[in-house]
Amino acid sequence: MTTLEQTIRPSARSREWKAILILILLIPVLWSPPFLFRYFLYQPFNIPSNSMAPTLMVGDYVFAAKYAYGYGRYSFPFASSWISGRVFAAEPEYGDLVVFRTPRDTSVDYVKRVVGLPGDRIQMRQGRLILNDRPVTRVALTEAQAGASCGGDDGAKVKRWRETLPSGASYVTYDCLDNGFLDNTSVFTVPPSHLFVLGDNRDNSTDSRMMSTFGFVPIDNLVGRVTRIIWSLDEDGEPRFERLGNVE
Repeated sequence: MTTLEQTIRPSARSREWKAILILILLIPVLWSPPFLFRYFLYQPFNIPSNSMAPTLMVGDYVFAAKYAYGYGRYSFPFASSWISGRVFAAEPEYGDLVVFRTPRDTSVDYVKRVVGLPGDRIQMRQGRLILNDRPVTRVALTEAQAGASCGGDDGAKVKRWRETLPSGASYVTYDCLDNGFLDNTSVFTVPPSHLFVLGDNRDNSTDSRMMSTFGFVPIDNLVGRVTRIIWSLDEDGEPRFERLGNVE
């Protein structure tokens, strides 16, 4: 027994000192402004699709506030799979643009708009959002050129609506098709600790309406809230300065 203890204890002490030494060496990195900014405050993302057009478009670069909903498993790269729950948790509000991971694909970051909170009943009827049995207020806007956002020619026109949620959040949506595939749905009841999300480009977005491939979003899977567009390039690589700033 004595011999066994003598062989184990030095090894354990060695590992402890190595861990302490590594932690001491990492302190300047962990408290450096770039590290704090990137991993605790704001994380940059680029937009690869037009599912959130016209609010966010291909070529936009955005900041997501990681502190907005607290910190969870997907707040940090390489977080352990056993982590659950959130620290400093806060619930999203109607209309928030959220970055998250889906339960079916935790390797990809998505961005969509929150339109349903836990307990809400959500439905689409003839392309109109129904929230708790009441149609969400919307006002028709003049048509605009949609280009690739609707999969058509650059000169193709698209219907636009200004939608306003009960919270007062207001934003513009695209309506590429009449009687589109997801314009009419059954009623979805949002489970506890989950969200219902939609893309602003309603006929060109994979979102919570597609239960078999996407579904409800667990609040624990949130990464952050999109706050502003920090840079934007068109398809020719030219800057779009008019797109810079806060997002609706």
